[in-house]
Amino acid sequence: MLSEWSAECGAYDPVVVVPWASPDGVLRWIDLRDDPDALDNIAEADEFPALLAALRALNGPRSHLFTSKCDAWSMDGDELFTARMDLLLENEVALAGFTSYIDLLPRDRAIFVSRPRVEGLLYWLDRVLREQPFSLALVQSVLRPAVVELDGTVAEGYAVTVYVKGVGVDAEEAALHWDEALRAVAALLRSRDLSAG
Repeated sequence: MLSEWSAECGAYDPVVVVPWASPDGVLRWIDLRDDPDALDNIAEADEFPALLAALRALNGPRSHLFTSKCDAWSMDGDELFTARMDLLLENEVALAGFTSYIDLLPRDRAIFVSRPRVEGLLYWLDRVLREQPFSLALVQSVLRPAVVELDGTVAEGYAVTVYVKGVGVDAEEAALHWDEALRAVAALLRSRDLSAG
């Protein structure tokens, strides 16, 4: 599987914030660690079983991470063109594409505030994903600044946005490749003990 990561930690780059709410208050952060049944309130998880499985795994009691936001969608023409270029594919092999993202944060505060330790996770993830046999999928991870305010305490640190993308000859095949890749990524991330370095 193609994998790459980058850092977007400049003054004008997006910041991952927990908790968050949309301006109209309709959408908001849900702490899936404390309330796994709240997955029923996430429309994307209800629509896409792989995303549901990933959120369940990444917020589960054995995970060293938790999630902030997610989304999933069919690629537009520009996104599909870029995916073809990244994967070095002929047009007819990738006529459709599907992608998702999940914002991830370390549960351990000592890791959350340490850029080198979060980068260590990205180096590890990049290395192990390149050994995965998914030729029509790619993962792009982005290191981002984050602010978490829980239990009356504010902490600044780092989060990771993981984009998983799949392509195929039609929408069904693209969604299948995305599904398989996302499940593999979630399993790897859940298995990683961040405190182990």
